[in-house]
Amino acid sequence: MHSTPRFLQGVFLFEGKGLDRPAPLGTELSYVVPDGAAAQAVYFRGGNAAAELVCAVLMRDGRPMRYFPIGAKSDVHVSLRVVEDLHAGANVEVWLAAPAGTSGTVIVDLGLVEV
Repeated sequence: MHSTPRFLQGVFLFEGKGLDRPAPLGTELSYVVPDGAAAQAVYFRGGNAAAELVCAVLMRDGRPMRYFPIGAKSDVHVSLRVVEDLHAGANVEVWLAAPAGTSGTVIVDLGLVEV
C-alpha cells in the first residue's frame, strides 16, 4: 500500500478570544481527505512565543478532535500513538485557543499520512 505524507504547517499571528473559544489560524492549516483515500494524523509539533499558555486544537469537520496545550514561550512535540482513520471527505483543520486579549505568534507542524 502506498502512503503519502501531508503537512499542515507555518508561522501564524493570533489574537486570543478565550481558552474555550478556539479560532482558525489560516487556510494553510486545512486539509480535506481526497476521495478514495484515508488519512491519519501521526504527530504534532508546536511553538508558542506568547507569554501565556495557548492550545492548538485539531478539528475534524468543525468539531474538536485533539487538544495540544503549548506552554508560555515554549514548545511541544507529540507523537500520536492513538490514531484514528480520517475517511474521504473529512475536513481537518488546526485552530488555536488563547486567553482573551493575548496576542502572539505560534509555529505549527502537523504531520498526516494519506493512504
